[in-house]
Order: sequence, then C-alpha cells, then structure tokens
Amino acid sequence: MGPQERPIAVLEQAIPVNAIGRSGTSDPADTNALNTSAPLPSVKVLAEIASGLSASDNVEQMLLRFLEIMVRLSGASAGVVRMLTADGGHLRLVGAMGLSTQLVEKERFVPIECGICGRAILSQDTRSDNVLAVCQKQVRHSYLAQGCRTIYAIPLRHKGRVLGVYNLFMDTDAALPEDIRYLFNSISDHMGMALENSRLTRENMRISLMNERTMLANQIHDSLAQTLAYAKMRLTVLNEAMADGDQASANRYLGDVEEAVDMAYSELRNLITQFRDRIDPRGLVPALQEMVASFRKKANADVELLNVAEDVVLTPEEEIQVFHIIQESLYNICKHARARHVIVHLDLQDGKYLVNIADDGVGLQTGVASHVGKSFGLTIMRERAAKLGGTLTIESRPAGGTIVRLTFPAHLGVQDQTA
Repeated sequence: MGPQERPIAVLEQAIPVNAIGRSGTSDPADTNALNTSAPLPSVKVLAEIASGLSASDNVEQMLLRFLEIMVRLSGASAGVVRMLTADGGHLRLVGAMGLSTQLVEKERFVPIECGICGRAILSQDTRSDNVLAVCQKQVRHSYLAQGCRTIYAIPLRHKGRVLGVYNLFMDTDAALPEDIRYLFNSISDHMGMALENSRLTRENMRISLMNERTMLANQIHDSLAQTLAYAKMRLTVLNEAMADGDQASANRYLGDVEEAVDMAYSELRNLITQFRDRIDPRGLVPALQEMVASFRKKANADVELLNVAEDVVLTPEEEIQVFHIIQESLYNICKHARARHVIVHLDLQDGKYLVNIADDGVGLQTGVASHVGKSFGLTIMRERAAKLGGTLTIESRPAGGTIVRLTFPAHLGVQDQTA
C-alpha cells in the first residue's frame, strides 16, 4: 500500500471518539461539529480540511477547528495548539480542549525549547513520549501525573520553518496508527502554509498603509504646503510694506495672503475628500461607479460613467492614479463648472487607455486658462498621468464646457479590444 493510500484505508473505518469541548465536556448544541457517534470517513475529514482552509478568515479559529478534528481522529483526551511568538523565543497557547483552566493558564506561554515541543521544533517532525518524562517536570500538574500517559507534538511547518505546534494528550500508551500520523503531518503542512499566508497578508497591509501615508505626505507637500509657504512669504513682504508706510503695496500683499488662505482651505477640503473616499477593493470600475453616484448628489447634475472598454486591466498603483485623476476632475467640475451634465468615458484603443471627463459647464473663460494651468490640482493630476506613462490635457469643448483627456499605455499583452 502506497503512502497516498494509507489515510483512506484507516479513515474509512469507524473511529468512535468521545466528544470533547474546550472545557472537557461534550456540547450537544454544537451544530458545526461532526457527529462523534458516527464514522469519520476520509472524505468527510478531507472535506472539512478543504472548507476550513478556503472559508476561514481568522487563522486562530481555523487552528482550533483542526485541533478539534485531530483530537477526535486520534482519540486523545485533550489537545492544545500553540503559535510561535513574534520574538521567536516562546510558544503562545492559542486554544485548548479538555484541559482545566488552571493548566491552561500555566501553559499560556512556554519557552520554545521546552520539553517535547522543543524536540519537535528542532527536528521539524512529529514527536511522542511519556508525559511524565517530558512535561510533568516543567508543569507539575495532577492531570499530567495521573490523567495522561503519552503526549504528541506535531509541528506546523512551512519551507523549513516551524510556526507552531499541536499537542495531543493520550490516556494510553498505544501509538497512533501510521495512517493517522501521515494525515496529521499533511494537516501540519497545510496549517503552516495558512500561517505563513496570514503573516504575508499582515505585511502587505502594513506596506499598503505606509504607501498611503507617503502618498498623503506628497499630496500635502505638493499642494497645501506650497500654498502656505507662499502665504508666509507674502506675509513677510506685507510686514515690510506696512513698516515702510507703503499702503498700496500692503493692500496688494494682503490680498495675496487672503487668496492664498482661501486656496489652502480649498486644497485642504479637497485632500480630506480624496482620502476619505478610498478606492473600492473590488477594483477601479466599481470604485468609479460609487464615485459617480456620490458626485451626482454633490454637484446636483447628471453624472454618467460610460465604460466601453470590455475589460480594464490595471495594476493597483495604476488604478489609484486613474481614480484620483478622475476624482480631482469631478471635484473641479463640482466647484467651478456649474455643469448640468458630466460624462466619464473609459475606452481602450490601439493599446492605450483613454479617459475623458467632459462637462457642459461654463468652460475655460478668457484669462482663466493660464490660471488653471498653474493650479496645484492640475499639476498633481499631470504628475499622476506621468506616473502612468501618459499625458493629461484640459481644453474647451466646441459645444461648451470643458473636457479633461487622460491617455496612457495599457499593459504589455493587453490586446486592442476594438479590433
């Protein structure tokens, strides 16, 4: 019989096991638990493993669920699962079944080299021994001296690293069947992978948070900080003009300061809006749909999203840049254009994405175009377009209003969907 067949052979038999809750008593109300009076065939066990790995978002809850399965499969009287602490020097008890509260408190944290757990971690393999020889010396609890005879330590491994340990406490000296040990080693590898994936997820969340903070700092520097620096400089010359009694210059500089303060206040509100409305985790198109619905209420105008690209395939960084360019454009329309109709148009032609934001508002009036070109908001939009490897233009529409055009290359391998 090959190693792949062994779990099937033993698990197809009925394995009568007493139901053990976390307090050591059965819980008939647990509708999620397996029926412990019924056979536990391999198909059911493997189904629980698969569903647990795919459905559980909480790793510790998943570890406890598999602890329950392992206790029932082995016929153990109790069991615990431990995870390596962040400093790598201790094992933290995540959960226990069948142990008293007093013993659980004693076992809350143990050194990584402690007893059989240390041996299992060192060898990266399942270990078993007489409980009096390994654990009673460290814990000295009556359960370990009287109610338990054998203890198993099953390490949770991933790519040569041990991330945690399962302990099973047996009230007999009988060894676990080889098939059960084989299955436990498989569960160990899967749990180790789940723990590593959870760690990587937390790392990615930290990186995303750092990136968002960096982007916010850049936004503040490029807009609000520069406006306030300009206001500070004008205050200096205003003070000099007042000291010299130059009332005409003082009035001019005072007007510049007032304008800068108004601009800083507007930019601050814009930044608050941008970083309050974060991009939808489902992707750019759902995020734009929500944004359009929001601006439809704010602008009291008919704002429409027209996506004629069959599929929008962008990296998360590209999605953020496009999202904020469209957001800034809609913000400006809402603030200045007095438009009644706005269309956000997405297209993919000749290997390039085309994004147009058109309105039927007041348009670029005489003398305003140069001011718009110096706008910090437009400057930031152009910088975002440059990060996409594209270009951004703003121009008047023949029928009235303005149109913001963003063009940037699609990923290599993205085909022209209009062909």
